[in-house]
Amino acid sequence: MTTAEINSLISRDHRLNLTATSGPATTPAVTARRTSLADVPLPAATPATPNPWPRRIILAAGLLVATAAAGAYYISEIAPYESTDDAFIDGHVMSIAPQVAGQVVSLSVNDNQAVKQGDVLFQIDPRGFQLKLEQARADLAAAHSRLDQAKAQFAVDQAKDAQEQASVTAAAADASRAQTDLQRYLAVESRAVARSQIDLAQDQASTTAAQVAVAKNRALAADAQISLSQADIKTAEANVERAEALANQAALDLSYTKVTAPQDGFITHRSVEIGNYLQPGQASLAIVPPQIWIVANFKETQLAQMHPGQPVEITVDAYPQHKFHGHVDSIQAGSGARFSLLPSENATGNYVKVVQRVPVKIVMDDPLDPAHPLGPGMSIVPSVRVK
Repeated sequence: MTTAEINSLISRDHRLNLTATSGPATTPAVTARRTSLADVPLPAATPATPNPWPRRIILAAGLLVATAAAGAYYISEIAPYESTDDAFIDGHVMSIAPQVAGQVVSLSVNDNQAVKQGDVLFQIDPRGFQLKLEQARADLAAAHSRLDQAKAQFAVDQAKDAQEQASVTAAAADASRAQTDLQRYLAVESRAVARSQIDLAQDQASTTAAQVAVAKNRALAADAQISLSQADIKTAEANVERAEALANQAALDLSYTKVTAPQDGFITHRSVEIGNYLQPGQASLAIVPPQIWIVANFKETQLAQMHPGQPVEITVDAYPQHKFHGHVDSIQAGSGARFSLLPSENATGNYVKVVQRVPVKIVMDDPLDPAHPLGPGMSIVPSVRVK
């Protein structure tokens, strides 16, 4: 039986029901037929097949939009950058050590404390150095006194030399007069001058000549004494200079008992405590200045378009949500492996080519943020815009 026939029977049965409700009593034949029609099973309705093309078009359009978005993101955010995770913050680390030996009597800093240039970090017992300074100053005063004494002796010797020179002149005059008298006596006839007078004149000439020789010897001795006094003055001056040097060294050693910060920075790696006995050169703490930079070890294949001055976006592992900015400062002339303690010997054994890493120095452009402290050794990821 077809669907149309079943629908016709149902409509007919519906009309019969209406007639039975409003008309005469239903006959047994009609009732039996209505019952037989109600018992006829209806065939299952065939479901309509959905059209797949609208869904396919939507999926294709979504895939095309996602591909275009991914391509645009790659072109604008990935392709123009070169990045590496082999990068770390670097900076100067100044090791602080005393220059004199002694016991630490005071400590003025704690770990991670900020200090200014010239701040006292710790102090070594200064008493022994103070005594040495006082002794050196006393030796210096004594050296100055000996120098003054040498200068005074030089003045005395100069006066004595002048006196001896005058004695030579006087003796020479006496000798000349005696020699003149002798010559005059000898020129007179022997009958006019007694022999005793001639002998006396000869004795006087000989005596005055000897006196001249003695006076000259004394003058030479006076000259030698002057030279000796000048040498004593030079020796005394040298002693004064030596005493001054020792006094200055003692004062310098005393100043070294106060160990000060050579530069602004932060205290790190402190090992000194009050009561420690330190030796010269013994590391006691370190100061890290606020000036930092980044050493990024890029692959050599990433350096084709990289040059100083290019902007860099920096992500620090400690602050992944915060972006820092900097620029490329310089590129090392050589790979890191070339400057290692044991550089590779590629001319021996089997050779396997390995892409080398080249350190690139990156300087921070942003001022230091106290809320995001940075220090040497921290890991970062720099992204250099090369296009």
